[in-house]
Amino acid sequence: MKHGGCTYIITNKYNTVLYTGVTSELRARIWEHKSKFYPKSFTAKYNCTKIIWYQTFARIEEAIEKEKQIKGGSRKDKEALIKSINPTWKDLWEIIQDL
Repeated sequence: MKHGGCTYIITNKYNTVLYTGVTSELRARIWEHKSKFYPKSFTAKYNCTKIIWYQTFARIEEAIEKEKQIKGGSRKDKEALIKSINPTWKDLWEIIQDL
C-alpha cells in the first residue's frame, strides 16, 4: 500500500479493551500486535491481538484523521462501528492476509 493507510481496532480475547491505531502496513502491524513485538506496549500489556475492524484509505492523512475521530468517540460509538462490519467480533486476521 504505497502512501495509503489503514485505521484499525483491535481487542483482547474478552473484548474488554479496545485499541485504535493507524498504519501504512496493516498485516505487518497486526502481526506485531499478535506477536507482542513491543512487549512493553499498551496492546501487549492488555493482550490486544484480535483485529476486529479496519478501513483502508488512499492517503495516510485520511487514515490518521479517521483514527482521531474514533479515539474521540465513546466506547458505544466504537462498538457500533465494529458491529457495522463485524457483528460477531471475530478476528479478521485471515481476511487481511491479501491486503
